[in-house]
Amino acid sequence: MSQTNGDTAAQDAVHSTFSIERIYPASASRVFFAHSDEATKRRWFAEGEGWTIDEYRLDFRVDGVEFSRFRYQDGPEITLHSVIQDIVPDRRIVIAYRMTLAGKPLSASLGTIELTPTDGGTLLRYTEQGAFLDGPDSAKGREEGSRWLLEALARELEAST
Repeated sequence: MSQTNGDTAAQDAVHSTFSIERIYPASASRVFFAHSDEATKRRWFAEGEGWTIDEYRLDFRVDGVEFSRFRYQDGPEITLHSVIQDIVPDRRIVIAYRMTLAGKPLSASLGTIELTPTDGGTLLRYTEQGAFLDGPDSAKGREEGSRWLLEALARELEAST
């Protein structure tokens, strides 16, 4: 049985790949921990001024699920449903995820986080390959949102030193 999003006037999928690099003055194990520990990840990934978190959970293991339901101010519900595809401790995390807005599909993506030790820190490379379903500017918006999240991670790492 197939499912559709019920929108007969749906936008064409926009396929896009982007990669972001960020150096953190923290060990690869600390950066990895910030992704793998539920309470820590919730702080930098889900919480923030203006955001209401209705549900957040992280089962950090291969085939484990990260799920969140949230909204910005009084806006519609947004969901994120991720399945962890691959984990190499302190080196790599691969996730497949989809997002919805008010129940309508926004995207389906494959995200890869790679950690490389550098002098005095860690290079994080985040690459996303996605099918963006909410219009031609959605891939650009996702990249901007990902950059914002990597800055939130920097603040979390700084606060935990």
